[in-house]
Amino acid sequence: MIEESVIREVKERLDIVEVIGDFVSLKRSGSSYKALSPFTNEKTPSFFVSPSKQIFKCFSTGKGGDAIEFLKEVEGMTYIDAIKYLGEKYGVEINESTSGYEQNNDKESLLILINKSKDFFIENLKTDEGKNIALTYFNHRNISVDMIKKFELGYSIDKWDSLYKFLIKNQFSDDNIIKAGLILENNNKKYDRFRNRVIFPIHNLSGKTIAFGARILTEDKKQPKYINSPETSLYIKSNILYGLYQSKYEIRKLDNCFLVEGYTDVISLFQIGIENVVASSGTSLTTNQIKLISRYTKNITILFDGDKAGVAASLRGMDLILENDMNVEIVSFPEGDDPDSYSKKVGKDKFQEFIDGNKTDLITFKVNLLQENEDNPVKKSEMIYDIVRSISKIPNSIKRSLFLKEASNSLEINEQALISEMNKLLLGQGNKTVRSNQIIVNNEKESPREDSINSAIDFYERECIRMLVNYGTSDFEVIGLDRKTFIDYFLKEIQDIEFENKNYLKIIEVFKSEYKKDKVIDINYFLSGDFVDIKDDIIDLSSNRYEISKQWKNKFNIHVSEESDSLKKTTYTNILRLKFRLIRKMIKDNLQNLDKSDKHSIDEDVIKLHNKLKSAEVDIAKELGNVTSV
Repeated sequence: MIEESVIREVKERLDIVEVIGDFVSLKRSGSSYKALSPFTNEKTPSFFVSPSKQIFKCFSTGKGGDAIEFLKEVEGMTYIDAIKYLGEKYGVEINESTSGYEQNNDKESLLILINKSKDFFIENLKTDEGKNIALTYFNHRNISVDMIKKFELGYSIDKWDSLYKFLIKNQFSDDNIIKAGLILENNNKKYDRFRNRVIFPIHNLSGKTIAFGARILTEDKKQPKYINSPETSLYIKSNILYGLYQSKYEIRKLDNCFLVEGYTDVISLFQIGIENVVASSGTSLTTNQIKLISRYTKNITILFDGDKAGVAASLRGMDLILENDMNVEIVSFPEGDDPDSYSKKVGKDKFQEFIDGNKTDLITFKVNLLQENEDNPVKKSEMIYDIVRSISKIPNSIKRSLFLKEASNSLEINEQALISEMNKLLLGQGNKTVRSNQIIVNNEKESPREDSINSAIDFYERECIRMLVNYGTSDFEVIGLDRKTFIDYFLKEIQDIEFENKNYLKIIEVFKSEYKKDKVIDINYFLSGDFVDIKDDIIDLSSNRYEISKQWKNKFNIHVSEESDSLKKTTYTNILRLKFRLIRKMIKDNLQNLDKSDKHSIDEDVIKLHNKLKSAEVDIAKELGNVTSV
């Protein structure tokens, strides 16, 4: 385990904006930061980060927490993984008191094992075999020493079990070595999967190696040129883009991502100074990969070598990109060239000039393909339909209209005919939505209407506890009275209220307990393992999605009254409103008892209680009228 003092130091040093900014493109919004959710495919930002509270909140999914929780959600890290990652990022030495690698959980054990293997492959470059074979190959491909280090390239020597013996010597189990996909078994014999190949480590977004790609260096036609690690709990091919860890900052900076096919394409572009590039590593582009890119930019430029297979793959990927409301352009290289070879021929400036001069949008690219089949009416009609189908994938109706107009002009086809075909496609897609929506509507009709009094009680219970969480912790500035006085005032005002929400009751009890110890707590106090059941409520109560920025306030001379400006009054008003609704509920329940009573012998206690409650209702209503409207 990692010592608590070390964990505390990591938490004190970290900046949640920096941590999340490594994975998501954040933009300032008032005193917070916002972004498109990394958990869903959305058009309007619903993901917010509060630097003052050091928490995040995703309103589209309800997820929230601190920097550690974010790393667990986005990267699938364990708690220990996240602490180690943050310790490395912020210069805190992590001394873990374990007696061996196997005491870690499955994912963490695999991560340690794979990264130990990566180090082994790198060290192999220093051997005579590594120098004579692997470094000679890298030199032949004009891959510099800097690129070898940046991408942590390595070599698996030409022996059956060199890696296996190394891992066993370092106390890794056969079971985990097999799970990691590093060895194969045949006739009860174990041997290295990647022997006699140069190694391309595949990194996750935090920079840890999670898998390997490997290229053979001999002309053995029985062996595939490239092989990859099999999928594991750490490595799912459809969720990974090669080079994204190294390129994410440049992609965000330039607001564009070049998409190539292979490892060497990425490395060669990096070497000439073009660093906003990732590779799909020979697999078809997936929705999850597009979502990864969308964290940093809405613009993708596909670079491919122009063969028929490459064109087909690009077209499939392009439609997926459009479906996800991204912008896509395509660049086709001269025959016989790919991004790797062409970049080495011409260098950065000429390469960029070629990109700028030859990139085409969806319509232009498909029209050019159509012209190749100009004399074949069947193929031509199929291609026109394919163009319309691609345009129909675009979620934005205005963008669809512009593309249709461009297609009509380029193809010299009546725009209305294209619109008619697209409407058929949209109607076909829309019918499913309509049916789905109808089910939802029917369900709503069949479900009972929520009681308005209970809804009001739920709301004002939440508002009261929100005040306590926001102004009873050390994360917020209390104006007009000190924090201890505020908590004391709050607890006294609610002592005759029975809260119905069990989580809110627990929050109150925590404040009561710590208040008696004369201790001020912060938001992170609630994010520990002791409060798993109320953690989500704490995050939700602490998060504010809407806030007017200081620039707007200053520019338009807007004055917005903050609840913290008159904290006592705001707190008192919320508590009064809750009491008012609770009394109304009690009146309603009491009247139901009156209706059930024998008409000839009306219960006098019920009448007395009714009169007492109505009197209290009037008193609170007057009090609320003096403070604010009900």
